[in-house]
Amino acid sequence: MRHAFFSFHYQRDIFRVNQIRSLPNIMGEAAAGFRDASLWEEAKRKGDTTIKGMIDRALHGTTVTVVCIGYETAGRRYIDYEINESLRRGNGVIGVRINHLIGHSKTSDPQGAVPQLLQRHALPVYTYQNTESLARWIEHAAMARSF
Repeated sequence: MRHAFFSFHYQRDIFRVNQIRSLPNIMGEAAAGFRDASLWEEAKRKGDTTIKGMIDRALHGTTVTVVCIGYETAGRRYIDYEINESLRRGNGVIGVRINHLIGHSKTSDPQGAVPQLLQRHALPVYTYQNTESLARWIEHAAMARSF
């Protein structure tokens, strides 16, 4: 079973991400382990060290990081930390565009920018199509990751 860390803009994209992260043979962790808005709000009040600690714990035991790219993902405060930590740990890292999926407001979003670290490290970026494709991309990233 693959263990994947899903990095995303919680407030804007949780509904979109929940549509794609329940895959057979993939155990998915939410960004920084945030499973609901109250955990995120509490962590923000405690500061950077707490949030980075939550990210570190959520990355523990994962082999792949899936950066879910929505309209505002590239501007997230912790996106660079999540990508850098994933690479440092040897995770395979991929970007997956999700802006076209229907969000909590029952609409899709315009396409957002690809986070700079994904571009700088020439990491693959896909557009979500279906769970089979996502599972294949995750498996490929896991096989290609550095040890």
